[in-house]
Amino acid sequence: MAANNRPGKAERTSMAREQARQLHEQQAAAAKRKSLLVKIGVVAAVVLVIGLIAMIILQNSRGDVAESGPAPKGGNEYGGITLVSDTEAAPTSGVTVDWAALGEVPEGERETKPRGVAAAAKGQPAQVVIYVDANCVHCADFESAYAGQLKSWLAAKDITLEYRNVAYLDRSSSTNYSSRGANAMACVADAAPATYLPFVEAVFARHSQGEMSNKELADLAAANGADVSSCIDNGTFRPFAKFTDQASRIDAIPGTPSVWVQGQVWDAAADADFTAWAQELIDDNK
Repeated sequence: MAANNRPGKAERTSMAREQARQLHEQQAAAAKRKSLLVKIGVVAAVVLVIGLIAMIILQNSRGDVAESGPAPKGGNEYGGITLVSDTEAAPTSGVTVDWAALGEVPEGERETKPRGVAAAAKGQPAQVVIYVDANCVHCADFESAYAGQLKSWLAAKDITLEYRNVAYLDRSSSTNYSSRGANAMACVADAAPATYLPFVEAVFARHSQGEMSNKELADLAAANGADVSSCIDNGTFRPFAKFTDQASRIDAIPGTPSVWVQGQVWDAAADADFTAWAQELIDDNK
């Protein structure tokens, strides 16, 4: 007769208890892991929220711009940066600006031209004034098309070239890129005027790659020969940039780029060839 190998009742009970104990331990371990993951998730979420709050606070604090400040080399009381040759800024002497003092000009009292825009005297280099925004794709297109011609006119001293860097597109930027770009351009003008045009051209050439951080702006300036890292980080010329922007709004500048040559505004629709249109005005003033 074959031996009966089936476990007895007591052994089966013991095995069932052991299985139940193991299952309980597994469930407890799983619950513990789940609880730990939940806690880690909560901590990570809290850290993320704190980081976002800190970033918002930092951005807001950087958005607080002093009411007055210095103009860079070549800077004037209208908020422009003027070059008198392809390597030389216009001489300035202690120009300061105060955007809070600009106030508002009633619509009916606005001039037909922005402040400081006028034809140069006969025989003098023609005045060229350009309103640009660092975040403006049409400004990038304008620079791509005409930067070489502008430099050629400057090198020949046929013109003076004034950039007024505005910040119309800050409204669509979470980092105030237009204002930061304007500040960076002023920093370069102040530290190394000879590198201003190459830097402006380089900034707009990067437009398709998106907004740049302060470090990227500083690195781009350094690549073009200007060491302005601290000036950019400190926002040294943010008051000047804000003044330029505020003044342009009061003067009802329609958009960017807006270009005046010898007191006349370029109408891209009517005069599609900017070079030919401007050359005629430049030649007429010689």
